[in-house]
Amino acid sequence: MADYKMPELNSVIIAGNLTKDPVFRQTTNGTPVVNFTIASNRKFKNNGKWQEDVCFVGVVAWNKLAESCRGRLQKGSAVLIDGELQSRSWKTEDGHNRSIVEIKARRIQFLNKRVRVTETGQEVEDEEPSTYTDDSFDKFLASSEGETLDSQETEEDNKQNN
Repeated sequence: MADYKMPELNSVIIAGNLTKDPVFRQTTNGTPVVNFTIASNRKFKNNGKWQEDVCFVGVVAWNKLAESCRGRLQKGSAVLIDGELQSRSWKTEDGHNRSIVEIKARRIQFLNKRVRVTETGQEVEDEEPSTYTDDSFDKFLASSEGETLDSQETEEDNKQNN
């Protein structure tokens, strides 16, 4: 039997709402980090009746991405997370071993509109949700490559619709 190499792929995209306020902290060397949990809902039909399933997922973000979350996220905030799964283990104070699988965020898109107060005291909503990218591969694409990818996707969409 031939030796096959498994591709190295670890990618997650998920949308959900924060289940509680995020926890901000700094490591001993001053690196900013934020942890939060999101609830992602899935609706499906079972025997002709709509049902809903909820998946709770932990998320961690580091450095500038963690800083961008400060002041933007709170319980109930809607986010779109692009990242990778990571696992970690630790020993509790009472000697038990614990482990967790969570998402290490690469990109976070804040889906709630931001409300800002103008000098006159009027509340104004931002027009578009904003995205913060920490270490996206997009920076390696030339602008012409991005346009090529977009045009290819549009052509494929047109073929599927016809």
